[in-house]
Amino acid sequence: MTSTDLEQTAGTILIVGASRGIGHAMAAEFVRRGWFVIGTVRGPDRGPDRTLLHDLADAWPTRVAIESLDVTEPEQIAALRTRLAGRGIDILFVNAGTANADQDQNVAKVSTEEFIRVMVTNALGPMRVIDGLQDCVAPAGLIGVMSSGQGSVSNNTNGGHDVYRGSKAALNQYMRCFAARHADGARALVLMAPGWIRTALGGPQAPFGLEETVPKIVDTLIAQQGKPGLSYLDREGRTVPW
Repeated sequence: MTSTDLEQTAGTILIVGASRGIGHAMAAEFVRRGWFVIGTVRGPDRGPDRTLLHDLADAWPTRVAIESLDVTEPEQIAALRTRLAGRGIDILFVNAGTANADQDQNVAKVSTEEFIRVMVTNALGPMRVIDGLQDCVAPAGLIGVMSSGQGSVSNNTNGGHDVYRGSKAALNQYMRCFAARHADGARALVLMAPGWIRTALGGPQAPFGLEETVPKIVDTLIAQQGKPGLSYLDREGRTVPW
């Protein structure tokens, strides 16, 4: 990447969890809008484990860089921080997430191992990433994380998806703790509730596709730049009840 490439970009975004689904679609949308994208994958950045992000990097070699990161491994977060030292990042967005195998299983029945796996991936891991990489983000930049409308306690009138709901509600609470610790900061903090989208996680029965939802997610994130404090928003930019 040359200095000319940097001058021509609208900004730099680091998307953690960009190999497929919403993360990859966000990376592609930001690239189309003139941004430089650093996207992470769980495996090696090159080699046999190619992803859609690798295809995007091949198509846009001066606009996309790939880094390796597993959010459940603290030493990998520290290593990524070292590699990113000195890079000007305007937006950090943590998209990595998972669900338990049987989402209809109530929380009292799920195995301890499965509960821990989901909570570490969806709540602890993202917060470790945010805490570990916050200094890589511009002082007036934006830090966002992929939450869910299912993380809303107020809106939970039907139950179901216990473990996933709980992990996203925990993530929301931890982000409020982070926001309180940095109440005097200039950064915008966003919990994004994207809606039910057709992805490997959302399933084929979801009512919305990536092509109609991801541009709105990107619109909302860009619009939040320069607005300090924590917001819990849907893809249309509307506030989600806690």
